[in-house]
Order: sequence, then C-alpha cells, then structure tokens
Amino acid sequence: MENSARYRSAPLGPWGVLVALVILGAWGTHLSWMLLSPELPWDSPLTWLHVALQAWLCTGLFITGHDAMHGTVARQSWVNETVGTVACFLFAGLSYRRLVLNHHAHHEQPTGDADPDFSTRTQSFWPWLGTFMARYTTLPQLGVMAAKFNIFVFMGVSQPRILAFWVLPAVLGTLQLFYFGTYQPHRRPETPDMAPHHARTLPRNHLWAMLSCFFFGYHWEHHQSPGTPWWRLWRVKDARADASRAAASTARDVTAGRVGPL
Repeated sequence: MENSARYRSAPLGPWGVLVALVILGAWGTHLSWMLLSPELPWDSPLTWLHVALQAWLCTGLFITGHDAMHGTVARQSWVNETVGTVACFLFAGLSYRRLVLNHHAHHEQPTGDADPDFSTRTQSFWPWLGTFMARYTTLPQLGVMAAKFNIFVFMGVSQPRILAFWVLPAVLGTLQLFYFGTYQPHRRPETPDMAPHHARTLPRNHLWAMLSCFFFGYHWEHHQSPGTPWWRLWRVKDARADASRAAASTARDVTAGRVGPL
C-alpha cells in the first residue's frame, strides 16, 4: 500500500470551497477586530492568546493556498487559482503562480537537488530557514507588504498594533509552516519509514496535528495522496495505520504457521 497504491480521496462536492471560505473569513474577521478593537490591552494574557490564534489562522490561510495548488479546493481550475491567489496574497503578498511552480518541483523530487524547499548544505533549523526565506522573498512581495502596512496606518491603526497583531502572527505562522511542513518532515537523516517520499509524519494524534499545522504534519500522507485536501489527511493517516496493522497481523500468522505464506 505504502509504495504503490495511492489513497483515493472522495469527491469534494462543495466542501472544499466552504472550508476555504471559512478560513479566509475567520482570518480576515479576527484580524480586523484585533486591529480596530480598543478592547485589547497590552498587559492582558487574553490579548496574546488572540495573537496566537491569529498566527494559527495565518497558517490555515497558507494551507488553503497550498490546497489550491493541488486542485483540492474545487474541481474548477479557475476557482482553485482564484482562492489560491487571494490566500497567498493575503498571507504575505506572495505570487501564487511562482509558488505553484516551486511547489510542484518540490513534489517531483523531494529533498533532491532540484527541490527548492530543501537545504542540501545544512540541516540546522535557522540556516535552512534563512535559505528558504531567501528563495521565496522577492522585491515585489516586500513592496506589497509595505503598501499593506501603510494602508493600515492610513486607516488610523497604530504602528505597534500593526506589528503585534498583523506582522507578528504572520511571522509565527511562517515559522509554524516551515517547521511542521518542511523542516520536520524532510530533514535528514532519513529513516526507512520515510520511503518512497523522503518524508516523515507526525505520530498519530489528530488533535495535535490539527492544532500544530492543519494536519500538514501528516506529510508522508500528503506526498502519498496530494489530491487529498488538508482536512481529510487524517483519513489517509488512519488508512496507512490500518494497512500497517493488517500487514503485521498477517506476518505474525505466517510466523506462527496459522496461514500459508502469501
């Protein structure tokens, strides 16, 4: 199952678009409230809980764009492109089309020389992150982010509030995505369970997988079934676990002589 068969995702129906709209709406609504509400005192732990929530929603925003790259938001390509373009632009002024090219290059040769996400020089977290950011940061993107910042200032939002409630969550979301979606799954040394995708997966804990990175830590499963949206990756995880248990049970029966060898 692991090296040949691909998990077949059920038809999306309207759910892909609905999930994407919920993420986009939650991110935008919560950010607007944080920037404009006077009810967030700096010395309140609740304020920083909202910052953490916004960081998590930023992660979901990019994951939505990532799903669009794989055509899992909707069957119509124009819907995927529209949702992906909006999500990546809102996340950090990123070019969706450039991300599509790089991400498909990553899937074609994960951890190889042509993988734009992988560091062949170092496996240390911070140097790898620096290389990763240098590859994906562009002057047009920085210009877009500067323009957004000035729009918030023009709207009357204070600069400290912009930095704390918009910039910081985006930075934290980027770190979350890099750690759970690139560094942790693909770092070396490789182990046999990473084959054939050169990717490992989080231990089976669906709640932690959702909270940590919208199931993106189930990264072996994503490479095994890139046509499965993030909110169904837990099913691929369960299917893999069931297949492993069945194979182990059969092997025990063969060893015990209860059944003949297959």
